[in-house]
Amino acid sequence: MNETRRAVLSALETDTVSGPALAERLDVSRAAVWKHVEALRADGFAIESGDEGYELTGVPEFGGAAIEVGLDAPFAVEYHDAIPSTNDRARELATAGRADVAVVADEQTGGRGRLDREWSSPSGGVWLSLVLRPDVPPASAPTFTLAAAVATTRAAREAGVDAHIKWPNDVLVETPDGERKLAGILTEMEGEADRVSWLVVGIGVNANVAPDDLPADAAGTSIREVAGDVDRRVFTQRLLEEFDALRSDLDGVLPAWREHAATLGQRVRVETGEKAVVGEAVDVTGPGTLVVETESGRQSVTAGDCEHLRPE
Repeated sequence: MNETRRAVLSALETDTVSGPALAERLDVSRAAVWKHVEALRADGFAIESGDEGYELTGVPEFGGAAIEVGLDAPFAVEYHDAIPSTNDRARELATAGRADVAVVADEQTGGRGRLDREWSSPSGGVWLSLVLRPDVPPASAPTFTLAAAVATTRAAREAGVDAHIKWPNDVLVETPDGERKLAGILTEMEGEADRVSWLVVGIGVNANVAPDDLPADAAGTSIREVAGDVDRRVFTQRLLEEFDALRSDLDGVLPAWREHAATLGQRVRVETGEKAVVGEAVDVTGPGTLVVETESGRQSVTAGDCEHLRPE
């Protein structure tokens, strides 16, 4: 969003402000203020004009500018009604030098998950990718995946969904038919031996997605199916705010992840590509390693597909 337009919205968030006062505060002409107000109205913002000035009376249901209004986190939002992949766009922004951008879409037409698997991303979901430049070594990058899972879980719980995390990157809901996937996370990185150049954290949430629009073979669910429609604007804001708080306290990410984990204490089978590790998941250690108690002793797994098994 245009910086002056963003400043106009910020000024109107909490008070009614006259055109001359806005012009003086923003160091622009009164005509420029009027043009920005008209542009905001065209974007769906309800701005009333009265004797005391301009008053913000309504915000669009979703969209970049709507998400930024009242957002207590330092992310600029780039919104698309439809885009092939928010992660692809985020990588473009990252290689161009951008940071702290949230690429958000109502629909993805070419979404993907881990191992380049197709990820269904119909209209009504929350599909977003964060462009980050953390001052950490590459070995710490998985911590941001854990932070994204915690942030998503917390936002889902605020929306009335009893969500939990399955290692390494899925947010689940327990239903009468078993575990169902609510959200997935995909992190991509470029860096050198001692530091991360950029990090893209992709988060896909089945928010207001109808059951018929979910892939039949993916064992998925949505916030709509479990708890009814959610205010996607508020949900996205809470997710971004929780993530921002967690990335500012990386030492607190693992304890928060353990608190919401569905995997710990479960009997699991983890396919690593080379072998299968079967046993009880007993811990997750930094920066995201799963510790499994097997018949031959404890094994640490840094990556793989995890399946929760029925108790023997």
